[in-house]
Amino acid sequence: MIYDMGLQEYLYGVTFECPKEAADMPKVVRCILEGKNYSSVEIDKIFSASKAQGKSLYWVDDELLESISPDIVFTQDICEVCNIDTVCTETAVMKLSKQPTLVPLSPNNLQDVFECAITIAKAMGKEEVALKYLANLQKRTDNILDRLRANKAPLKRVMLMEWIEPIYNCGHWIPFQIAAAGGVDMLSNPAGDSIVTQWDKIVKYNPQVLVIAPCGFDVTRSIEEMNLLISKNGWNDLEAVKNNQVYIADFDMFTQPSIGTLVEGIESLACMSHPEIFKANESIIKKFVNYSTIEVLK
Repeated sequence: MIYDMGLQEYLYGVTFECPKEAADMPKVVRCILEGKNYSSVEIDKIFSASKAQGKSLYWVDDELLESISPDIVFTQDICEVCNIDTVCTETAVMKLSKQPTLVPLSPNNLQDVFECAITIAKAMGKEEVALKYLANLQKRTDNILDRLRANKAPLKRVMLMEWIEPIYNCGHWIPFQIAAAGGVDMLSNPAGDSIVTQWDKIVKYNPQVLVIAPCGFDVTRSIEEMNLLISKNGWNDLEAVKNNQVYIADFDMFTQPSIGTLVEGIESLACMSHPEIFKANESIIKKFVNYSTIEVLK
């Protein structure tokens, strides 16, 4: 979000999970899984074992953090799987010779994420930048809503998966993204954590639109694991499969909470749920694919 708002000149350190724009920045937080190509099943087992043992997969480069000597440190408590939490960050910060201001960012719903932009910019003394940033993004989401209303678009029954094996539903702000795109995900957990969801429950729900967007996976990486889904009993009976409305999407439009990428997620979901109304623009055209076209290419 700092990059989205053009405030990167104030940024001196990032985590291993930060987007490609920050690839050359010093990485203060590291993870033991960096550079590894584990499967969904393997990653789930590693994280589950780590949690059961009370261990963390992340660590702070104390020397690097000391050399940066930050004035502000932004932290998160949304997901202990995705990145280091505030408690671990506080422990590292306590060792510093100069104590920075800790600013926790823990949004639950979509509005919370919008407000995080103001929190970030305000901490840097640049609140007006956030207000302009949000106004421009609001125009894009308003345009989607206006077009849905103008076309009297029916509400689509959607499911978005945050993980493939085991299957996780979507939570936090993603159900609100789906709603903003003209859909509803009745298997989701709005403003709460995503949870393991049994396959028979998905079959009964029978989504009209199925979106596969595992956290941390881009389209190419997710395609490698689609066999875990298409081999399940009842896969070919799903309405989304019959009507060629199964999509694979980059995770950063959903579980990488910059408002800019989340708005791209809403625009993409609108194209997936209502292709008769919305067409992908240049910024999102490579961020999701219809699975039926992949099968044809094979």
